[in-house]
Amino acid sequence: MVAPTKKPRLVIMGSRDYHIDDFVAEYQQEFEYSVLDAQNRQEALVKLPQDIAQNGPIDAFIIRVGTTEFEPFDEQLLGPLVPGCKIIASASAGYNEFAVDWMTRNGIWFCNTLDAVAEATADMAMFLTLAVLRDSYRAERGARSGTWKAGLVPSKDPSNTTLGIIGMGSIGKYLARKASVFNMRIKYYNRKRLSPSDEAKYSATYCPTLEKLLAESDVVSINCPLTKETTNLISHKQISQMKDGAFIVNTARGAIIDEDALIAGLESGKITRAGLDVFVDEPGMNEYFRTSDKVICQPHMGAVTTEAFRRGEKECLENLRAFFRTGRPVAPVNEIDHKVA
Repeated sequence: MVAPTKKPRLVIMGSRDYHIDDFVAEYQQEFEYSVLDAQNRQEALVKLPQDIAQNGPIDAFIIRVGTTEFEPFDEQLLGPLVPGCKIIASASAGYNEFAVDWMTRNGIWFCNTLDAVAEATADMAMFLTLAVLRDSYRAERGARSGTWKAGLVPSKDPSNTTLGIIGMGSIGKYLARKASVFNMRIKYYNRKRLSPSDEAKYSATYCPTLEKLLAESDVVSINCPLTKETTNLISHKQISQMKDGAFIVNTARGAIIDEDALIAGLESGKITRAGLDVFVDEPGMNEYFRTSDKVICQPHMGAVTTEAFRRGEKECLENLRAFFRTGRPVAPVNEIDHKVA
């Protein structure tokens, strides 16, 4: 008789439970599944090598959404996975905090999620768009303090304003659909132009340059990934190209906007208000953003919904299952030459 093949060992980073038991059982038929009960980076630095010493090599590793306390995901943290680990999957869309080049050099596939957190993040972008247009921070403060409408002036309707989307991936597309419901005109700037059918589907007009998008948009929404090319994509020059009194929303990564340039734009009145879910030095943030009436802040909550977490982990599991069945995950960020042994 041939001995049964050992199941790949899968470990998930963190101890949170987002009610995934209903679909994890299906994947447990293919993986030896366990959770690394670590709450932060310091615990993980101790517990990950301990887990491997006690239970053997980890074949596949999942990193859940909302794990800022573990960052960065570098060689120091993930090094104990080598040489046994073949694939790492993140339940987040962005991956600037991951040492992808290191993974590639060590023969580890890395995957992000393409759609799991996209709609939740687009919801946050739409929420912030409405909030900056309607001056919601000062209005709420007035209601809570008892000053009521003192100092408030009529705000701006979203209807018939132009929303300029920087980055027309999954998040940008969800945002375009949502903004259309509010009768906003949609323009976008992207590395690649959408097909005519997609432009019609999302009621979106292509801008061939960032300068054109900025000049024609009442609200600018940042929805592109953080890369070397997009770091400080919006700085002093770009803010000067925006409409006078425009609004800006960022639910992508803080470093895509030069924060000093943004503050200067807000103080000069070039930008009326900013809605920010992300910051350069998270979980810290510039004191200006904490105190300014011109800024509406969220603590990187765009993808923090129960359903987004569930979808993210399921997408990770689908990447792993595809890899161990076919030798290639569904959504790889990098490319590895060799196949599964």
